[in-house]
Amino acid sequence: MESNEKEVVSKNFIEQIIEKDLAEGAYDTVCTRFPPEPNGYLHIGHAKSILLNYGLAKKYNGKFNMRFDDTNPTKEKTEFVESIIKDIEWLGADWEDRLFFASDYFQEMYEGAVKLIKKGKAFVCDLTPEQIREYRGTLTEPGKNSPYRDRSIEENLELFENMKNGAYKDGEKVLRAKIDMSSPNINMRDPIIYRVAHIPHHNTGDKWCIYPMYDFAHPIEDAVEGVTHSICTLEFEDHRPLYDWVVRELEYKKPPKQIEFAKLYLTNVVTGKRYIKKLVEEKIVDGWDDPRLVSIAALRRRGFTPESIKMFVELCGVSKSNASADYAMLEYCIREDLKLKKPRMMAVLDPIKLIIDNYPEGKVEYLDVMNNMENEGLGYRKVPFCRELYMEREDFMEVPPKKYFRLFPGNEVRLMHAYFVKCESFVKDETGKITEVHCTYDPETKCGSGFSGRKVKGTIHWVPAAFAANVEVRLYENIVDEEKGVYNEEDGSLNLNPNSLTVLRNCFVESSLEGAKPYDSFQFVRQGYFCVDNKDTTKDHLVFNRIVSLKSSYKI
Repeated sequence: MESNEKEVVSKNFIEQIIEKDLAEGAYDTVCTRFPPEPNGYLHIGHAKSILLNYGLAKKYNGKFNMRFDDTNPTKEKTEFVESIIKDIEWLGADWEDRLFFASDYFQEMYEGAVKLIKKGKAFVCDLTPEQIREYRGTLTEPGKNSPYRDRSIEENLELFENMKNGAYKDGEKVLRAKIDMSSPNINMRDPIIYRVAHIPHHNTGDKWCIYPMYDFAHPIEDAVEGVTHSICTLEFEDHRPLYDWVVRELEYKKPPKQIEFAKLYLTNVVTGKRYIKKLVEEKIVDGWDDPRLVSIAALRRRGFTPESIKMFVELCGVSKSNASADYAMLEYCIREDLKLKKPRMMAVLDPIKLIIDNYPEGKVEYLDVMNNMENEGLGYRKVPFCRELYMEREDFMEVPPKKYFRLFPGNEVRLMHAYFVKCESFVKDETGKITEVHCTYDPETKCGSGFSGRKVKGTIHWVPAAFAANVEVRLYENIVDEEKGVYNEEDGSLNLNPNSLTVLRNCFVESSLEGAKPYDSFQFVRQGYFCVDNKDTTKDHLVFNRIVSLKSSYKI
């Protein structure tokens, strides 16, 4: 590229809209928001929305609002509010002092509803929910007007005031917008904008017994906060005419603009709150943060990093067309993020004793081991070496197949970072299970000593028995059976994978890992990347979750 030639920077369609609005003076600045409903934990799909909204605010030197859309007290909990705040902070989205709750605007929403009634644009309806559905019509047939649609403004004001004051039972009356029952868009057929619900709210207590519907509340929240671009997912595209109707009829001077983008779908995972709640309640998983799930809390607990999730979201891109991303892409991103950052430690998950018969008893030597062969900046550590070690059971075979280059009787291998050892014999217990492998070592073959004699084809890792830390290791697979698909076509139930969790006890790792703290992560040589579990680890009991294996089938 010539020096005077400008680099072409590709912009997604949302950035193009924002830049056009700024250039034409539609808005002086940019303000975005992330508005979760606190009725569950956030999942990987929400991460895309969080990072997109926050990233746009940062890119255009604007503001980012964190707002809880808490208009439905039947499903909301303070637990979910706290978990969502923690997740968003962890992802790195900083809302500064701009934390809001939709319930902060209940009074403005009520006044907005009164304004619509006074304009002849809303009415109190006595139809039952079943009758409202019947009157609504279908995609091919128009709806018909409610018999209560032509109540006078004075009567509607009185009835709505009575609704607010608790005069009616739940579901007895609703407030509806008066738009067009023949509209081809069903959302515009006199939608409900307020309902009666005698339920305490986590934020406002018993102050209100009427609550606004999402489609009415959301545009008001955006307008009150000065949001310029209300960025949401494609399922709200058909709701946009109602969004625009609300802000137009309530006469906001700088109405926000709704823009829809495609959701982030991940193959073979469970994201539906109803299904996750069922898994939690039936104790199939140990909470919303179980590492087999893809809630943000679960990914964090398993050992994923904010950087890996940002990389994943960037690779998926922003578009108007729904598509699914392969879970292998997410695994690729965490491998890419960790491979140069984390030390490569030795860990034995299925141990048998390896005894070097000709190594002096009681002798201990300390080997200099590079923490990461691809990143010298991580330095070196001292690893003790002695007569008795632990090795992986799969690294020894009594009768090996062809091209098996690890230990078997008479064969010689290199102990990683140490010496050549030759298998001389082995010991079995009464069940026929191998418990010990006896070897001899060649002291002239010490790694790093400049030895340039014979070569061996196999190298195995090990942990010194006298210095090893005993830990628990958890290996994860997809919680659903990938071959059958996520959902059972007959009854809609989940096709669960019975092998989604394997717990290995009496695993041995290098003693330097004894000081590891929750969320610390490492590469275990030949095993994968592992993270210290934040929930079940104690001072005396380390638990490691496997984040991801080393091998990837995903190609970028």
